[in-house]
Amino acid sequence: AGAQGRTQLEAICTVRAIEKAWVVDANREAAQRYVEEMRGHGLPIPAALAVASDPAEALREADIVCTATTSARPVFDDADLKPGAHVNGIGAYTPQMQEVPSATVARARVVVDSRAAALAEAGDLIIPLQDGTITAAAIHGEIGEVAAGLISGRQSPEEITFYKSVGVAVQDVAVAELILRRATELGLGLEVEL
Repeated sequence: AGAQGRTQLEAICTVRAIEKAWVVDANREAAQRYVEEMRGHGLPIPAALAVASDPAEALREADIVCTATTSARPVFDDADLKPGAHVNGIGAYTPQMQEVPSATVARARVVVDSRAAALAEAGDLIIPLQDGTITAAAIHGEIGEVAAGLISGRQSPEEITFYKSVGVAVQDVAVAELILRRATELGLGLEVEL
């Protein structure tokens, strides 16, 4: 229920018609504040927001799972994911952090933003690699390859998919360009000579 959780919910709801969102946080009061704030946020956030009593309750019917924590150990049990679930792992940005269970990584179609960066930074991948649960071949490819049609995405409705993002500079540049274009269209900002 932190800052990343707010923007991640908005992003997911912008690209998918989400009917209900469950919130899980170690601090139940923070989760309740998050629900109250986000419920009043407006479109595209659904009015149906709820605080889950535990991760299993949230995962029972979740089609999309987003983890955004600094946890050193998985924040849910692999067995709680329903067939066909998609996991966005955006936390666990050091080799020692792990939000997503190794068993989930092992059975998922894994796509990353950058293979090199993920293998250097993402504990969600590094830990299962180190303990022998997966090999580097478990990484199906990069999101750019999927978007360009160079590699396949999901293969069946039951397949578990996992996107691991550590954040790369090209994403920041793309967002900055979009912000600049939008500000120009709206006549906002001040142009400064350097």
